[in-house]
Amino acid sequence: MIDIQPLAILREIDRTGSLTDAADRMNLTQSAVSHAIRRFEERHGVKLWEREGRKLRLTPTGEYLLGLAARVLPQLEYGASVLEDYARGRRGAIRVGMECHPCQHWLMRVVDPFLAAWPDVDLDVTSAFQFGGLAALIGHEIDLLVTPDPIDRPGLKYRPVFNYELVLAVADDHPLARKRQVTAPEIAFETLITYPVARERLDIYTQFLVPAQALPRRHRTVETTDLMLRLVASGRAVSATPDWLLRGVKGVTGVRIGSGIPKSIHLGYRAGPMPGYLEGFMQLAESVEI
Repeated sequence: MIDIQPLAILREIDRTGSLTDAADRMNLTQSAVSHAIRRFEERHGVKLWEREGRKLRLTPTGEYLLGLAARVLPQLEYGASVLEDYARGRRGAIRVGMECHPCQHWLMRVVDPFLAAWPDVDLDVTSAFQFGGLAALIGHEIDLLVTPDPIDRPGLKYRPVFNYELVLAVADDHPLARKRQVTAPEIAFETLITYPVARERLDIYTQFLVPAQALPRRHRTVETTDLMLRLVASGRAVSATPDWLLRGVKGVTGVRIGSGIPKSIHLGYRAGPMPGYLEGFMQLAESVEI
């Protein structure tokens, strides 16, 4: 194994032109530098330089090692800085699981400033429709879970990000658009659109329709928010939607569902020490206005 110090000494001698200056730049004594080179030469049975008066002339072996130093040392120095970044939480990756499909619009407003503030941290976002978000967080498949329904589990914590209300999205010219609030029996005549989530996880069912023993005329699912709102605006269906998502949407009105269904978005994470970039992401998430 080749020691790094002799390579660094050769590089500094080449940069400064003298053994004395190289020793000063490396915060070593001249004798310590000479001893390090002599020990290297004895170990490997080679000669790195020869003296010509006050000057040093590199041997072919020394020239080779100088070229090696020029290639290897910058990589090792960069590697050291990367390790320091990891140690200080400035470099890494965040895997975000989404249990709130419309929150992708909000999340994109967090992503841009985060990527700018943490250029050495990778970011990946996964829809939790296709997997258990809670199990993925516990199993270290993801680092953060965006969820409107936090479930207490040992070793997990949740940080509230923002509050909102679930409203019934209807077309502007729909008869329900003129009402201050909608009742469960009134939805019995409607086609209800939701995301592809089990009914027991849909608040419109668990907090409103099921307690009132009412069901919509038809229930269909779509995966994209844009299509959902277009179908609502066309008058073909209604949908339980976060109130903030309807701001600025043309052709759609939000009507209160019963006495109201208040909700909050939380970021779930594993308890314990966390890297700085994860804390930075959550702070940005809390600061973004809806």
